[in-house]
Amino acid sequence: MVLMAQKRGLDDVLHAIVEGVAQCPDVVLARIWLLGPGDVCAACRFRPECPDQTQCLHLRASAGNAAGPSADHQRLGGAFRRFPMGVRKIGRVGQTGDALLLGGLRGDEDWIAEPAWIAQEGVRSFAAQPLVFRGEVLGVLAIFDRGLLGTRDFEWTRVFADHAAVSIANARAFEEIATLKSRLEDENTYLREEVSFALGNGSILGDSPAIRKVLQQVELVAKTDAAVLVTGESGTGKELVARAIHDGSRRKARALIRVNCGAIPDSLFESEFFGHVKGAFTGALTDRPGRFELAEGGTIFLDEIGEVPLPMQAKLLRVLQERELERVGDGRTRKVDARVIAASNRDLGEEAAAGRFRQDLFYRLSVFPIEVPPLRDRKSDIPALALHFAGAAARRMNLAPPRVPESTLSRLVDYDWPGNVRELANAVERAVILARGGALRFEPPATGTARGRAPREAPAGLMTRDELKRRERESIAAALKESGGKIFGPGGAAELLGTKPTTLASRVKALGLSSPRRGPR
Repeated sequence: MVLMAQKRGLDDVLHAIVEGVAQCPDVVLARIWLLGPGDVCAACRFRPECPDQTQCLHLRASAGNAAGPSADHQRLGGAFRRFPMGVRKIGRVGQTGDALLLGGLRGDEDWIAEPAWIAQEGVRSFAAQPLVFRGEVLGVLAIFDRGLLGTRDFEWTRVFADHAAVSIANARAFEEIATLKSRLEDENTYLREEVSFALGNGSILGDSPAIRKVLQQVELVAKTDAAVLVTGESGTGKELVARAIHDGSRRKARALIRVNCGAIPDSLFESEFFGHVKGAFTGALTDRPGRFELAEGGTIFLDEIGEVPLPMQAKLLRVLQERELERVGDGRTRKVDARVIAASNRDLGEEAAAGRFRQDLFYRLSVFPIEVPPLRDRKSDIPALALHFAGAAARRMNLAPPRVPESTLSRLVDYDWPGNVRELANAVERAVILARGGALRFEPPATGTARGRAPREAPAGLMTRDELKRRERESIAAALKESGGKIFGPGGAAELLGTKPTTLASRVKALGLSSPRRGPR
């Protein structure tokens, strides 16, 4: 009893309990089943007898002195790994909380499921004690013994079961404390990132019709718990839109957990999303909550959702539909309450039609779609954005705010900004460093596109790099128009241009082209 009281981890406590019982040489088998959800019902031996498949007893620890040639007294995955509540002797003890002692076994009793094993091991007594803590049945301790257990033996098993129940409850409390501590540490890490993000990026700026439309949509959907799909080119500020939705919701007091799906290796998606338990795989040294658990009561932002592998998309869909998950290596189902906002720079509708993204997941995510316009479609916002980025950069670098001439603002407005707001922020920060407290100046990159800049004339038969890029842009734009914005598949722009669809998609993104939609037919 002292040994099991010294253990902190639940598995260690359970192992100490059954090993302690098994020290008695006549004990053939000592096992513990703990109450849990119905999870392997389809393969359960007692499925026909189970009343509702909601709760059952899970085999969690086993030890003994079995003598059979194929004895494996520590095995947890056999036919008796689950007992439905109220079914057979173990299930009835778990349901009623009443202890049970059966002595003088012959092996041919009707209730015995494995008569040959009883006879082979010479089992003469069976005892089952409920593990009760503060009036709640946690599970069942069962003992198969070669001797005839008497009243005093049965009383001893009751005392032992009571101490075992206390140790199990304490172990669960310690694990819960460790889980909460780990979650608090993870949330603090995320909150520090959030503070850094807020200081560096601010809120959504702009007064153009395009951005006003986005802000109106944000205001409408923020007060609901509907799933939101934010689309737009890279660098348009999809993450800022997600934060604005979170800040305007009833969940704003909880964390906004950001997940860059494009940065997670395929093998780690499930662990990152749903967490894992100790020993679930090599390197899993402790229990770890996933991003969905960290977002409990708050919002989870799945950036670049199109990068999630198809097998993982099915599991993600289940979490969205059922609002429950299992950590990797854990059979326990956990409820989760997190609002989902997803973002992608891909056309997920087109991806779903081509079989590269699950249609049911696409429909589940796009309850309320919001498209963030590229910077070239909201040029009237560029001066305000440039002044904001210049002031923020100067403060971060402890420099005097630079003067921004009208000519510089005109050049900024003339440039097409294929990298959108992110490119503008980086260009302004670079200009602030070069300004050294003087006037801010901006020269469009040689590879950029700006209005009013005439390309230098080239010798006959030769084309400059800018001319080649202009021709490429015009050709791709014409192909997109001809295909109605479709890149992949028959009749797509890639087929028209005789190039790989993935290569064309990359060029469309790099050139800052938008795919025109077909009008109604």
